[in-house]
Amino acid sequence: MSKKKIMLGNQAIARGAYEAGVKVSSAYPGTPSTEISEFLAKYDEVYTEWAPNEKVALEVAIGASFSGVRSLACMKHVGLNVASDPLYTFAYTGVNGGSVIVVADDPGLASSQNEQDTRMIARSAHIPLLEPSDSEEARVFIKFAYELSEKYDTPVILRTTTKLSHSQSVVNIEEREEVTDKVYERNIKKYVMMPGSAIGRHVAVEERENVLQRDASEFPVNKVEIKDRKLGFITSGIPYQYVKEACPDASVLKLGIINPLPRKLIKDFVKEVECVYVIEELEPVIEEQIKSWGIEVKGKELFTKQGEYSANLLKKAIYGKDDAIFSADKVPARPPILCSGCPHRSVFSVLNKLKIHAAGDIGCYTLGAVAPLSVIDTTVCMGASISVLHGMEKAKGKDFIKDWVAVIGDSTFLHTGVNSLINMVYNKASGTVIILDNRTTGMTGHQDHAATGKTLKGEETYAVNLETLCRAIGVPNVCTVNAFDVDTLEKTIKDCVNGSVLSVIIAKAPCALLKGQKFPYKCVSDAEKCKKCGMCLKIGCPAITRNVDGTVTINDTMCNGCGLCMSKCKFGAISKVER
Repeated sequence: MSKKKIMLGNQAIARGAYEAGVKVSSAYPGTPSTEISEFLAKYDEVYTEWAPNEKVALEVAIGASFSGVRSLACMKHVGLNVASDPLYTFAYTGVNGGSVIVVADDPGLASSQNEQDTRMIARSAHIPLLEPSDSEEARVFIKFAYELSEKYDTPVILRTTTKLSHSQSVVNIEEREEVTDKVYERNIKKYVMMPGSAIGRHVAVEERENVLQRDASEFPVNKVEIKDRKLGFITSGIPYQYVKEACPDASVLKLGIINPLPRKLIKDFVKEVECVYVIEELEPVIEEQIKSWGIEVKGKELFTKQGEYSANLLKKAIYGKDDAIFSADKVPARPPILCSGCPHRSVFSVLNKLKIHAAGDIGCYTLGAVAPLSVIDTTVCMGASISVLHGMEKAKGKDFIKDWVAVIGDSTFLHTGVNSLINMVYNKASGTVIILDNRTTGMTGHQDHAATGKTLKGEETYAVNLETLCRAIGVPNVCTVNAFDVDTLEKTIKDCVNGSVLSVIIAKAPCALLKGQKFPYKCVSDAEKCKKCGMCLKIGCPAITRNVDGTVTINDTMCNGCGLCMSKCKFGAISKVER
């Protein structure tokens, strides 16, 4: 008998994978997908790991599948770009044990550098894609995905979005299915994708997709709700919830499988309803295919391609009604800011003082682009900061980068920064790279990585020494500096950017939010000594506020005593005291 429990979408995905008998899971943390692996790690029956990047994670899952067990790889949408090399070939090889790739898209850019639609990649890669609309469907759909994977000899993508990943609903908990391992049999034509084999496998993929499209109309993940025959909607995922809230009496075809689309089911539904809208966030993936079949539907001529949808957005477009309780332009602005005691702030304050530009990367340190720190000039993708700096040097010469550095986090450096640094060594670069080593993957919620000394399961393991690694690949000048030792940090940066060789500075200090961090000190201000110069405010610490009379106050509930503000005050108005 099943039990009921309220779960996050990500928690339900983990539960479904566990119930489906998954034995191996590999992932790289990326919001909004991160918690799937963290929840799955709680089940002892499943081997779970953090991989250095998404490409490696998928390749681990592929290897596990080939060996004969059910496997899982999890990532966010931009992580799928990193994993696209093995993904497209995995479609050709097919599986042995079932394999699912969970990809979390981010409509609305809650924590991403772009809005990207994984449904389009699934079409391009010829991989079936399922999309649930609540936590219970997330649990059920991933179990169904493993059935599809093994029945049709294909990897399957389960697409989720930020809203589904982080919203909660009731889930039926069932027992784990102990799936018998498949026997591994050597099969060169299936598993070795040299041109001769790949030609034949491409044909097999096309045949598989034709069968899937024919069968998809009968899949239980699709649901038809015939009510008012004058108004109907074709939708999937979270937008289904908006449709039900905005138009509860309308007829609805809720698609569970998005690639390939169940053509017969869609045609039959459209015949039953006078006016049909296609409601889908981001790209018109469903709409364009339906229209290509000669079927008249309404879609993106009324609804935007940008951001998350809402029930109110649907009401406004269809009925001209605006039931919004508040407008976004009336909400007080809350600019993003680095946390109190963040070691990145210390590094950026020095770069700001020296008027040095930074090629930035993906992570908390992107916040160094905004005032008052204002040092990050570029941010493209994971690992790009080092390559961008290298490109600048090769385009404009060494003199151009005398007032530039690349900044990258420790986790991101291991993700794809290492390759870029190798490229700098190989191609005789002379730039300066600062690795912001805060001992964690900070922006996604403090996950471990290969340099922290702990696995996803919390077990002790070898910690990669970043300084040794940089020296091993040939960087001639490598040094480690305490991120809060601003005097040494300033001197080191000056020496490196004015030098003639490639340099790596490892600015080391733990993230202020890491579990177990203790803060025995706090900083206090003396109003009588304060000269109201505002130098302490230039670091942008949220614990410091300016009073009406121009003096400053330090909130001791927010301050963790890092002392950065004290180093900026030349009049002794700020001191560090024990708590």
